[in-house]
Amino acid sequence: MRMIQIACPSATRVLILSAMGFFAGVTAVRAQADSLDDHKLTEIYSPVPPVVTPGAQAGDAPSDAVVLFDGKNLDKWVMVSDGSAAKWIVDNGVMTVNKKVGNIQTKESFSNYQLHIEYRIPANITGSDQARGNSGIFLASTGKGDDGYELQVLDNYNNKTYVNGQVGSIYKQAVPLANACRKPGEWQTYDIIWTAPVFHTDGSLASPAKVTVLHNGVLVENDFELKGQTRYRGKPYYKAHGPSPIKLQAHGDPSEPISYRNIWIRPL
Repeated sequence: MRMIQIACPSATRVLILSAMGFFAGVTAVRAQADSLDDHKLTEIYSPVPPVVTPGAQAGDAPSDAVVLFDGKNLDKWVMVSDGSAAKWIVDNGVMTVNKKVGNIQTKESFSNYQLHIEYRIPANITGSDQARGNSGIFLASTGKGDDGYELQVLDNYNNKTYVNGQVGSIYKQAVPLANACRKPGEWQTYDIIWTAPVFHTDGSLASPAKVTVLHNGVLVENDFELKGQTRYRGKPYYKAHGPSPIKLQAHGDPSEPISYRNIWIRPL
């Protein structure tokens, strides 16, 4: 049986007219909104943002920052292993990793924050691949050892390794957008915006962690959504936690230990 399609001009005309009427109505509403003669109707006057005085020079702590290391002592840090006083080496305004004693972390715990931290690979660094200036900044320490979310520190100035383990990576998860390394012996900076994960009362994940990272002023992680805690072996996963310390890693590679300075944080 053949199907015969019959045109219906009147129906088409009704549809066209209806569409024209709809868009005309939208245009009229928009025109009315754009023709508001009181400019204050689109202005917001409160709450007023707090006044924050920036540091005198780039990298200096602003007025509302919590200074975690100012070059004088490790009073804001403890050993991860047992909570005792941090036993890394402080000399001439910098702290140097003490590989014999292990990781350190902040006494205070944090959720969302802006973090500034500077590090230096020794000028006489030796080794290759992952065994060359290896350390890590755990953006939230969730337990002993290397539990947590690690931003990799490594010398990748003319040193190749797996790209999700090079400097600027969220270890084993996010490849950095660029390699912005300076030469060994020069100070380097990380500026980090961390959004902590949120969990339901039953421990399930409500929203994942996110991080934006600038390495020496170059964007290397752009609002990256973490898949869970970083792991050397296996896939990442989340386990429920609240505000957490920030941890610095004393990696066991045999190369010369790296140093840190000028560490401050702005809780958000």
